[in-house]
Amino acid sequence: MIALILGGEKSGKSDFALEHLLAAPEPRLFVATGKALDPAFRAQIQRHRQERPTDIPVAEAGADLAGVLSAAKGRYACVLVDALDFWLFACRQSPDPDSHVRALLACLDSWGESDIFLVSAEIGLGPIAATSETRAFVRALGELNRAVAKRADKAWLVAAGLPLQLK
Repeated sequence: MIALILGGEKSGKSDFALEHLLAAPEPRLFVATGKALDPAFRAQIQRHRQERPTDIPVAEAGADLAGVLSAAKGRYACVLVDALDFWLFACRQSPDPDSHVRALLACLDSWGESDIFLVSAEIGLGPIAATSETRAFVRALGELNRAVAKRADKAWLVAAGLPLQLK
């Protein structure tokens, strides 16, 4: 089962996804995509680490999320990817970011029977971004979210800690 969990910043989407991971049978895998580029984000990553049980292995994906997921395919009952927005930001630093997106979508197309929960930000609800670079990222993330949602068996939007099932 492929599941997409969307939400705004601090909406509770990661907590909701973690609840699903913790309720899943073992073996389980947590895939982290965020890179700590500033002190506040380092602190947020540290808080997330403290909230996760230490017996769940963590894989750090970088831009090669498809590679990490391909290696995990069939080895885990449940995989949680947190989050696609940080991963996409990392991909946009590479010479061919679209190749990473295509690889991820191909991996999802052949995912198999284990559960995968993919967390992503829904950032298209606010005002139009002021810079062309930010608008390009918002557009790319919106396209990625739609492509993943199309492949997902289930999807939720989380706001104020409340999940609304979309699919």
